[in-house]
Amino acid sequence: MPVDYLAELTAPQRSARANLHLGAGLAFVAGALNAGGLLAVGQYTSHMTGMVSGAADHIALGQIGLALSAVVAVLAFVLGALSTAVLVNYSRRRRPVWAYVPTLVLEAALLLVFGLIGSEMLPHQIERVSLTALLLCFVMGLQNALITKISNAEIRTTHVTGLLTDLGMELGRLLYWNRNPVGPRVQADRRRLKIHASLVLAFFIGGLAGALGFKHAGFIATVPLALALVVLAAASLLRPQLQPPL
Repeated sequence: MPVDYLAELTAPQRSARANLHLGAGLAFVAGALNAGGLLAVGQYTSHMTGMVSGAADHIALGQIGLALSAVVAVLAFVLGALSTAVLVNYSRRRRPVWAYVPTLVLEAALLLVFGLIGSEMLPHQIERVSLTALLLCFVMGLQNALITKISNAEIRTTHVTGLLTDLGMELGRLLYWNRNPVGPRVQADRRRLKIHASLVLAFFIGGLAGALGFKHAGFIATVPLALALVVLAAASLLRPQLQPPL
């Protein structure tokens, strides 16, 4: 049943399939927000490497205001990740079967806020960073920490640099010619290769969908993403009623 499948994606008992499917879905969302966010606020909001490097560059050039704006964006991302850790750890103690539901609901609510009133938040700034951009940075940290905790740090959905690095390494192992029949053989981990390739592809497709959505519909393009997260959370809430624990 669809409800059972969706609930499996966020169930405490994990499987490789559930991690991959959830990771790909959240990578799609991250790609859509990142690409759409560029059109909406003029910057990528998952690129924390660039933010930290930019802060260092601005300090070196004496542009303290711009450096502070980068630091504020990074702090918003960190605060999002922190919020996920608190919500998941608290939920695991109180209601383990719904451990990931609060974070999904919070992300969905923030995406609805972004879609419905994001344009009105643009003029309001903290250290030259619009509240809209900070909201997206927070959501990115929230989501990346969620899939990290769910998959035990095997999957991340916004860190494409790391995904491409791992993908290249596995491709190198796959193409390596083991000429010497004696000794250890170099072998690619085809499961990890599939995971990394799937996540990169999902992020790219999400980015394309997000850019097109923001181009033609504006901020409201995030509402379908929010509704998808609501459906995912609702499935987790309904499944215990359909399949009581043994």
